[in-house]
Amino acid sequence: MYHMQSGGPGWNVLLGRLDSFTSSKADAENLPGPFDGLDVLRAKFRNATLDDTTDLVALSGGHTFGRVQCQFVTGRLYNFSGTNQPDPTLDATYRAFLSQRCPRNGDGTSLNDLDPTTPDNFDKNYFTNLEVNRGFLQSDQELKSDPGAAGTTAPIVDRFAGSQEAFFSSFVTSMIKMGNIRPVTDPSQGEVRNRCAFVNSN
Repeated sequence: MYHMQSGGPGWNVLLGRLDSFTSSKADAENLPGPFDGLDVLRAKFRNATLDDTTDLVALSGGHTFGRVQCQFVTGRLYNFSGTNQPDPTLDATYRAFLSQRCPRNGDGTSLNDLDPTTPDNFDKNYFTNLEVNRGFLQSDQELKSDPGAAGTTAPIVDRFAGSQEAFFSSFVTSMIKMGNIRPVTDPSQGEVRNRCAFVNSN
């Protein structure tokens, strides 16, 4: 059983999974990106054999925890989509706060909370932030504010914002599904790494 120390849900993790001996640049490029629009996000989830609405929203909820660099929000603050204007979906008060933390031409590596309300807790506040246009990443706010979200992802954002239990339940289901995407179980193809970022030395 895997339990989060940050207050999130727990779930049974299948045994026998191995880390690959190699990394795939192509696979990495197919991961959801911070600047992706809703259509691109949904296509990437479909291509990964995940549901392009519930799995997408539930797994994005992992952004209720963690930090991100300023370079991933400065475009939204100062030159959204090449307009030389801020992202119109970004709450004005939150934008002013982020502008102080991430000034134009400032240090792009400076870290900020993905969830400004409860940054060290795994909870539903990621979704309540999206409800009031306070998603840090463009890819996050797209789930609520993109015109195509109304009949797809936005109702799920609404449901999770209103029910932490619903979010936790869907998050666990989606994590298990994601863990079953092409797992490595053959010892000739993988290993249990001593350090996650490095292949074990022989």
